[in-house]
Amino acid sequence: MKKVLLLAFVVLVTGIPLFAFTPQNVPEFTESDVFFHNVTIERIYLYRMGYMVIYRTPSTNQYARTYLPHDWFMESSGPGEIIYLGRGSEWPSMTVFYENGAFSHVRLRLRRDRNHPTWGMVPLNINIDHFFQDVQEVQLEF
Repeated sequence: MKKVLLLAFVVLVTGIPLFAFTPQNVPEFTESDVFFHNVTIERIYLYRMGYMVIYRTPSTNQYARTYLPHDWFMESSGPGEIIYLGRGSEWPSMTVFYENGAFSHVRLRLRRDRNHPTWGMVPLNINIDHFFQDVQEVQLEF
């Protein structure tokens, strides 16, 4: 009985390569029409109409800003998504996705703790409403 089980095991193990992928049935590699840019968030300011994100430009290492309305993050199908980071040393970041060369959506990775050094509040006497009006896409500076 042991010899039969051992023989069946050997046949099974040696027969597995017969079912492996061959070059005929491997799908052809195609390029994706989706690409992204990821930037480090230096500071994110909470405002009544949305978020003002200060980020570091990848090529010049200078600061730039963008404005993201709260409406983008209210619906699951909206163009904005927030992922709260767990404990650890990962620094907050912003990823902007493009599909066929046009803005698709933005993903923020933020610290849940609002006492983190990246969080800030726009003072109540400062009015930046006009920056949030008619925002349709994120244009990153490089």
